[in-house]
Amino acid sequence: MTDQIPEQTTPSPLPTRPPERPGGRIPSPVTWVVSLVLASMLGALLFTGGYLAAGGANREGTCAAPTEAFAALCEAYDKLKQQFVDKLDDTQLAEGAIRGLFEYGVKDPFSGYMSPDEYQRALGSLSGEFTGIGAEMAVKNTVNPDDLASCTKLSDTCTLVVVAPLADSPAEAAGLQSGDVVLAVDSVSVNGSTLQDEVGKVRGKSGTKVTLTLKRGDRTFDLTITRAKIVQKEVTSKMLDGKIGYIALHGFSQGSADEFHKALGDLLDQGAISIVFDLRDNPGGYIDAAQKIASEFIGSGLIFSQESSGGQKKPWEAVGGGLATATSLPLAVLVNGGSASASEIVSAALKETGRGTLIGTPTYGKNTVQVWAPLENDGGVRITISRWFTPDHNSVAPDGVQPDILVEVPDGTPPDQDPQLDRAITELTAPAASISWLRAAA
Repeated sequence: MTDQIPEQTTPSPLPTRPPERPGGRIPSPVTWVVSLVLASMLGALLFTGGYLAAGGANREGTCAAPTEAFAALCEAYDKLKQQFVDKLDDTQLAEGAIRGLFEYGVKDPFSGYMSPDEYQRALGSLSGEFTGIGAEMAVKNTVNPDDLASCTKLSDTCTLVVVAPLADSPAEAAGLQSGDVVLAVDSVSVNGSTLQDEVGKVRGKSGTKVTLTLKRGDRTFDLTITRAKIVQKEVTSKMLDGKIGYIALHGFSQGSADEFHKALGDLLDQGAISIVFDLRDNPGGYIDAAQKIASEFIGSGLIFSQESSGGQKKPWEAVGGGLATATSLPLAVLVNGGSASASEIVSAALKETGRGTLIGTPTYGKNTVQVWAPLENDGGVRITISRWFTPDHNSVAPDGVQPDILVEVPDGTPPDQDPQLDRAITELTAPAASISWLRAAA
């Protein structure tokens, strides 16, 4: 599982270039330096701090507070080392302090600290290979969806939800569904913990089992899933009757844009005269991949814009060279509540530029961008650095991208039936006048 989005290259603590982040571009050198300076300050503050000996006569080191506000933290560290009855582990103290910065100071569910194990597992998932159940998890505020800042801890209000099971994963095979609320992991309630804590618990060694207590509608039940090595296949494609090319994208990793380009070209070479682009249950990934994939259908103009602190704005334009930019090639885009982050960038751009008709249910609703940075302890941090907006400068949070044609999948629908895909095929095989209307309506 990843957290959105959204968002890798080398796990080295000091790579020669900063790692890209899920759901985001490569951070600027300034951003990277700031991240490293933050890590350095925390190191000076937490790792080299000494303690007062009895009577205050001795001091093993100094605690260098970066600002006056941190002086109390240094004092608390000194008192713990001096007075606590049991031996303390500086590594645990440091990790607790870093987690506290994010959980209580930042108040953003998409920012956070990852321990060395968590960071390496997260990097593995972004590379397309990890061990776990294969599902995207997120936090939702069920009372006030706009107020995610208050959801630093899971509760009855701030729930842990399944964004989407990954394609061909143990989670999908076991029947985990988008929108399922996770109440407990191995019979331990998730309330009081964090998204990252629960992700760590759900992941584990291949062949071991984990039991999720789920709420689906009015029903509560346990679902036991056997963990496995997850190798994500980003793109699947095939030809449908009526010379319709079907292409599904399951994630936005580093290589997904090239894989998508090749698969789309193969469909066109096979004579596809219209395209179904399936973004359902796609949890997102890198925004530069989103830019390139949207550019396969949008020849020029704005794909989305990114706004950072201080009013800094960055437009992301179509890169050119797309294989399916001609409006004479009808395009239907399938979306649902599991379409998140980078999926929403693409679907919103296709809708607002009039290039595609969205069919399905509203998307997840995430418009923030995170940078990932390693720390000296081989752990890492996720920091929300900006928000993105559609070509018409709309935000998709919290209601998601709304489909042009709403098609819900009733509970109990057999797995071999797909009413959303069926509707897309119907629209694409309609008379030319209807297709022209669809493009205009998008």
